[in-house]
Amino acid sequence: MITFEDCVALCGFSDEEIRAIAEHEHVPDIVAAALANTLLQQKHGAEVIRHMIVEDVKAAHDRGDYKHVHELLACLKHFLDQHPEAVPAYRPGKGKE
Repeated sequence: MITFEDCVALCGFSDEEIRAIAEHEHVPDIVAAALANTLLQQKHGAEVIRHMIVEDVKAAHDRGDYKHVHELLACLKHFLDQHPEAVPAYRPGKGKE
């Protein structure tokens, strides 16, 4: 039987990244791992994942869960370090996303 840890290892995401996607999509962690893996194979998939994590940060902030905000920001930093293609590009006159 394949475990969640096996799936995480296969898709190359951290537990925190998988949990952030699961939180955003309201799905079990194992489904989030499969979704993350599928998204990374798509042209703008890393950007979609970044957007999910950013929305999770905003939701945690809005409900006053600042501990979770800090956890998600660390998760976002790790994700962007591992997937620089997800870093928003600077567009003159538009600022950063």
